[in-house]
Amino acid sequence: MGYSTESKWLTATITFALAALSASTAFSLYFWKRKSRDLDSKIGELEKSLKASLDNCAAERQGRIRAQQALRKALTQPKLDNVELTSYPMAPIGVIQSCFSTRNGTPRQPVLVPLSRACLIFNTARVPPASLEGLGEYSHCWVIYVFHKNTNLEKLWKDPTKSKFKAKVRVPTLNGERKGLFATRSPHRPSPIGLSVAKVEAVQGHMLLLSGVDLVDGTPVLDVKPYIPYCDSIQGARVPKWLAADSILAVASVSFSEVFTSTLADCWEMAGNNSLYASPDEFQNLIKQVLSWDIRSLAQRNRPHDSFINSENGKQLNDSSDNDHDEEASSPGNGQPPSSSGDIMYHLTLEGLEVSYRLNSDFSVVVEKVKEVSNITNSRQKRCNYSMWRV
Repeated sequence: MGYSTESKWLTATITFALAALSASTAFSLYFWKRKSRDLDSKIGELEKSLKASLDNCAAERQGRIRAQQALRKALTQPKLDNVELTSYPMAPIGVIQSCFSTRNGTPRQPVLVPLSRACLIFNTARVPPASLEGLGEYSHCWVIYVFHKNTNLEKLWKDPTKSKFKAKVRVPTLNGERKGLFATRSPHRPSPIGLSVAKVEAVQGHMLLLSGVDLVDGTPVLDVKPYIPYCDSIQGARVPKWLAADSILAVASVSFSEVFTSTLADCWEMAGNNSLYASPDEFQNLIKQVLSWDIRSLAQRNRPHDSFINSENGKQLNDSSDNDHDEEASSPGNGQPPSSSGDIMYHLTLEGLEVSYRLNSDFSVVVEKVKEVSNITNSRQKRCNYSMWRV
C-alpha cells in the first residue's frame, strides 16, 4: 500500500515537472520568436533608412555634378546679352630678373639677341622646386607672361569693358604703316599676355636661367612650358612679305670709343658683382648684339630732330609718341636740336648701367661711354649673378 502511494506521488511529480518544463519551453520559444520578429523589423527599418540615405547622397552628387556642369557652361559661354565677359584671374608663378632694366632696348622678338639673359625666380609658395624636375632636359621653353609695363594696364584691370585698344598699330618694319592688332605682336592688346621662346641654360632649385630673351626686368610670369620641335616648329609656315624683311632694322656696324673701355672698367668693379655676365668683355658683346638692331622708336626714326620738345622748366625731353618703346635721347647739350642724326646721343640701360651711343648717317653705331644709374644699381642688390650659375 505504501509502495503504491509513493509511486503515484512520484508519477504525479514527474508529470507536473514535465508540464512545467513544456510550459517554460513554449514560453521561451514564444519569447524568442517575438524577439526575432522585432529584430527583423528593426533590421528592415535600418535597411530602408540606409537605402534612403544612399539615394539622398546619390541625388546630392548628381545635383553637384549638374551644378558644376552648368557653372562651366556659364563661364565658357557667356550670355549674348551680357556685354561684360567673364574674367579669369591669374596670379604670377614667378618674376623675371633680366639684363634689360627698361623697355628701351628690349628686343622686339626673342632669340634676336642670343646673349640676352634672364633669371626666372619662382614663387616657392605656389611652385615647389620639384615641379621643375625634367625641365633642364629641354633645350628651349615657352614663357607666358604679362606686359606689366603697358601704361594702360591699370585701367584695363579696373574696367575691361571701358578700356579701349587700337584696332590697328604701326609696324616698325613698314615705317609706320598700320596693320590689324592681331596680325602683329604689339604688347598693347585687350589681354596683355606675351609669349616668348627662350633657351634653357640651367635649372637650380627654384630658379631658371634663360638666354635669348626679350623680357624686361620685373616681368610677371604666368606659366612655363617646354618647347617641343615636332609640334612647335611648323615646316613651310607662311608669313607676310613685310614681316620677312625684318633685316631692314639691322644697323651697318657697331663700334666702341676709347672712352667706353675705361668707363666700363670703372663701372664693372661694382656692377659686375650683380651681373649675369662673367666679364666686361662678355657684357660688351651683349651691348653689340642689342645695338645691332635699330632699337629707336618710330617717332625717333622718322623725325629724329623733331623728337625734342621743351618742358616747362626749359629742359629738353624726348617726345616718344610711339607706344611700343620708351626710348630716351638727348641733344649735345647746347639747348638746340641737333644738326645731324650723329649729334644725337641715345641711351640704353642694361644690367643697371646706362650706355650712351650715337647713330651716324651711314647707319653705323658708335658706343661712347657707360655709367652707373644710381636708382637702378641700388635696386639690383641680392639678384641672380654669374657666380651663382658657375659650374
